[in-house]
Amino acid sequence: MKTKREKQTEDLLLSQYSRYYRLAYSYVHNEQDALDIVQESAYKAMRDCRSVQNDAYLGTWLYRIVINTALEFLRKNKREDTVEEVTEPLTAAVGDYTNELAQLHSKWELEEMLEHLNDREKSVIILRFFEDCKLEDIAQITGENLNTVKARLYRALRKLRPEAEQNRI
Repeated sequence: MKTKREKQTEDLLLSQYSRYYRLAYSYVHNEQDALDIVQESAYKAMRDCRSVQNDAYLGTWLYRIVINTALEFLRKNKREDTVEEVTEPLTAAVGDYTNELAQLHSKWELEEMLEHLNDREKSVIILRFFEDCKLEDIAQITGENLNTVKARLYRALRKLRPEAEQNRI
């Protein structure tokens, strides 16, 4: 018999699965690895959900588990950057082909830019701009002070600015 907290955790995992997957994918850039990270995170969440004292923090607690699991995966699997395979064939139409190439190029540039950040800065950027989290939520997820999160965000943006300007030229 599941407890109320286990049921809440399960419901949140199921309803927010795509967000957790996107978050994991933003770290590992590999579909199968991201799926593994989400699965491992779900296991950890269900195993430890009784330790969360306040229901209001369950969502941010789950984000933290996914981030920590992704970072743990990266530490264990230090490997060379590899070019991601294109999973869908490019279409024959010239306009579509050009558009798909531009999107792939843009994605690779963004991933390359994020590699210049340390793990903490990368987490703040991903949560703020890709997951659309508020700064207060990011502070809860990362377990940091709000002012620390703000400082990391602005420091990361300063690091990214020259790289972004260089790619526009």
